[in-house]
Amino acid sequence: MTTGLRPPRIAAIDALRGLVMLLMLVDHVREFFFLHAQVRDPMDLAVTPPGLAATRLTAHLCAPVFLLLTGLSAHLHAGRHGPGATARFLLTRGLFLIVLELTLVNLAWTRSLLPPILYLQVIWAIGLSMIALAGLIRLPRPVLIAVALVLMLGHDLLDGIVLPPDHPGIIPWSILHQRGFIPLPWGVARTSYPVLPWIGVAAAGFALGPCYALEAGARRRRLLALGAAAMASFLVLRGLNGYGDPTPWRAGTDLGATILSFLNLTKYPPSADFLLATLGIGLLLLALLEALPARRLAWLTVFGGAPLFFYLAHLWLLRGLHDLLVALGFGAGGRVSAGSPWQLWLIAALLAVPLYGACRWMVGVKRGGRHPALSYL
Repeated sequence: MTTGLRPPRIAAIDALRGLVMLLMLVDHVREFFFLHAQVRDPMDLAVTPPGLAATRLTAHLCAPVFLLLTGLSAHLHAGRHGPGATARFLLTRGLFLIVLELTLVNLAWTRSLLPPILYLQVIWAIGLSMIALAGLIRLPRPVLIAVALVLMLGHDLLDGIVLPPDHPGIIPWSILHQRGFIPLPWGVARTSYPVLPWIGVAAAGFALGPCYALEAGARRRRLLALGAAAMASFLVLRGLNGYGDPTPWRAGTDLGATILSFLNLTKYPPSADFLLATLGIGLLLLALLEALPARRLAWLTVFGGAPLFFYLAHLWLLRGLHDLLVALGFGAGGRVSAGSPWQLWLIAALLAVPLYGACRWMVGVKRGGRHPALSYL
């Protein structure tokens, strides 16, 4: 029987989501205010200062952890509403996210609804992953786990399949695995986030869901075991310097340089090493947050309680701040640049204050409202 009451949210999940969104804020401050020193993927450590490299590395947690939690949240939704309603929700929200990527998100990045290059980035990838997950959630759990592992850890075997721009399969292959350009009537679309491995991450998150039927202590132990297994697998696979990432690591001039090279992993699309490392850390963090009292997580849960609202708000705040500073005469050539990578963290910390207030308001609206559209934010 339905009581009409919303089930209590799990603080650790919202807190972890809030943490990675704050790290995303730092990375996007870098995108807006450090354009004079853009980094490649993987980074060219010979020309990338260690502080900038470390800042970029922290952002690697964002997309995989968020996709994992998307799948986990879908499992919790299915437990309350059933697989049919959850599949419909995943389908409609996925389509909604794709529309947002093509409109408000790209407008914030490029100042144009029809830019010469339309970037298909993380919101696009999340949207497509949710649509794919809508068709996967009815699979038996062992089959779903197998699909997730094959997509996450086996897709690097496809790296040798590189299609030329005039190949008839270039559009679906660019969407699934090969970063490339899709012709548009007014320009091209750049598939920054090929979605095949991200679908695997969302499926892994859904398969993780039964852990939340366990007693709290048993659940933490399961999360710790999974996180430790992922990290151990990463260390072995990366240490062998073979399969797992297309860019091998090399010993540097000192220990710090060697560690940076070891952690300098491929994100587009995410290599097996990349996903083992980031998801391993994410699972360990989730176990840690599970052990903390909910009151100590309250400030993080505010950011994680309205994730899409935060995403749109932070992008437009960054766009507005950057353009205002340009209009006031700061910077040169229409670009405002921070002087040091560590200043990016200060800017992000300052911007987190108004974003906290806005998210707290939105969380209150979501908890007090009953309109179905609020669940999309």
